[in-house]
Amino acid sequence: MKIRHFLYNSFLIENDRTKIAIDPGQNLWIFNLSSLIPKSEWGNITHILITHGDPDHHWQSDRMAEACNAPVVCGKELTKVEDGKTLLVDPRGRGLTSWIPFQKVHPLGIGETVILGDVKIEAIKSVHGPISVPILWFKIKKQPSPGERTGIGSMGFKITLGGKAIVNLGDSILQTEWEGLKPEVLMLPIGGLGNNTWTMDLSDALEAVKLISPRKVIPCHYNVPFFWIKNMAPADGQLFKHEVEKLGIECSIMQYGDEIEI
Repeated sequence: MKIRHFLYNSFLIENDRTKIAIDPGQNLWIFNLSSLIPKSEWGNITHILITHGDPDHHWQSDRMAEACNAPVVCGKELTKVEDGKTLLVDPRGRGLTSWIPFQKVHPLGIGETVILGDVKIEAIKSVHGPISVPILWFKIKKQPSPGERTGIGSMGFKITLGGKAIVNLGDSILQTEWEGLKPEVLMLPIGGLGNNTWTMDLSDALEAVKLISPRKVIPCHYNVPFFWIKNMAPADGQLFKHEVEKLGIECSIMQYGDEIEI
């Protein structure tokens, strides 16, 4: 089995028969506004997982689903039902003003599980923190709440494929409910330094590693571009790797397009 990373929280997990896309979002760098997961990868994707509705996680999900006809798994709060159809918040819509139908949707609540082919997917708690983004001389502040687009449908996933469990926490602050998950691989955000409080920082991410006890850790959602800012959500990945390895746990620092085997 191999894992590829495409910045932010975008990943591909695949073996000979299955190809899982996590968070098919948009690169938010003003000079490269494109799909994080290259379109050349879309055609044979078998499962799509969406951790929440922010653009860097959800922007390309409907287009990818149309290209590959794969089932989509997401948190229940990212969906609603109208006239017997399951709708997701419009990936490229403004706020919560528009919702669009998806053909194969499996909305999950915390603790719920769906088995799709050879993949078992369990929803685990994920809590998106508040956002503070500098725009010129202003700051845009968003607090996730009912009726708010930021962080809508926030959910983490425990994915079991080929007898191995992989946990992806999405954009989340620290949750004690993660204790004892013990996956083969843990993907978690570490870029919550300073005002970037929508995810864990290095200290909280290290505490999450201790709670979860994985065999391998992949830090993500840090040092990413945002409009004209080259290094949003800054974090020292090498320092985090050093601290994780002191616990006797492997840690892989992955750049755009990097691949590891497990």
